[in-house]
Amino acid sequence: MDKTPTINNNIVKPEENFKAMSNIEKSNKKGIKNGFFSFLLVLLLMPIGHAIMILNEKVLHNQKYVGAFIMGFIGIGLIVWGIKKNKKANFATIMGFLGGVLIWTGWVEFSFMWIAEKNNVANLMVNGQIATKREYLVMLSSLGLLGTIMTYFFFTRSNCTFFIWFQNKLGYKNDIAPEGRYFKKPLAITTFIETIMLLWFFYIVLLVVYDDSIAGDKHIATYIVAWGSLIWSIYLISKLITIQVFDYAVRYAVPTVIIFWNFIEVLGRWDTFKEVWIYPIEHWFEVSLMIVLVIGLLFLFLKTPYFKKELRRV
Repeated sequence: MDKTPTINNNIVKPEENFKAMSNIEKSNKKGIKNGFFSFLLVLLLMPIGHAIMILNEKVLHNQKYVGAFIMGFIGIGLIVWGIKKNKKANFATIMGFLGGVLIWTGWVEFSFMWIAEKNNVANLMVNGQIATKREYLVMLSSLGLLGTIMTYFFFTRSNCTFFIWFQNKLGYKNDIAPEGRYFKKPLAITTFIETIMLLWFFYIVLLVVYDDSIAGDKHIATYIVAWGSLIWSIYLISKLITIQVFDYAVRYAVPTVIIFWNFIEVLGRWDTFKEVWIYPIEHWFEVSLMIVLVIGLLFLFLKTPYFKKELRRV
């Protein structure tokens, strides 16, 4: 009896079967490589963002708000550059993310710091040490504004899996479908707003559970946020390593890393380890090494032919 496998009554030749298996293997390797490098890039930029904020505050002193203002404008410049180069998907995506990090650090975080200083808000002290800086205590007041902006995304067309899931479950996705031609947003803007919203949302989540009047940093809610974020990020990583297009992998790595970073933040809050990026002058070597690695990765992604392939996902 002929044992040759068939598909739709067509004979599949052994060499064709081998070729298909080879393509699957190559696809798996490509997804793992894209996932690893995109995750590493976004992961390194999280502590670097913290270090930049501390350095701006410590080095410039009274001129720190000038530095923050310039930082935000550099972020705007990177986003505009990405918009101009939208056809180069890798470049546009990376510029959008870098722009988001700089604008969040320079304009958002320092604006809360300015208000906190202006109104003499005290840091939250625990056992003689700063548990929560005053700018983050002020940031918690933006909870209502965050909810308002989130409402817009819940009820408008989005490519975000999180919002699409809710739209499908509540049954109104088709009601907000665009009519006629759908114009895709520039990749730089998509990555930028995703970065800002995720950072903002999870900062608020952590600040809420840290608040002793609500939960507290040793409360079960904080443990749920920490370990839940770790489990959630592991699930997202399993999806990330299947992505075949690098620019999409970077955009997927943004929520993956930010959710994973919640776990890191809570571990730091529990004094499990020393956050060297909060002391960039004292730990200049470690911070410098991270910056060198990021520069090397950016050069690799933007100059290496493998990562420059402008393939689009279906």
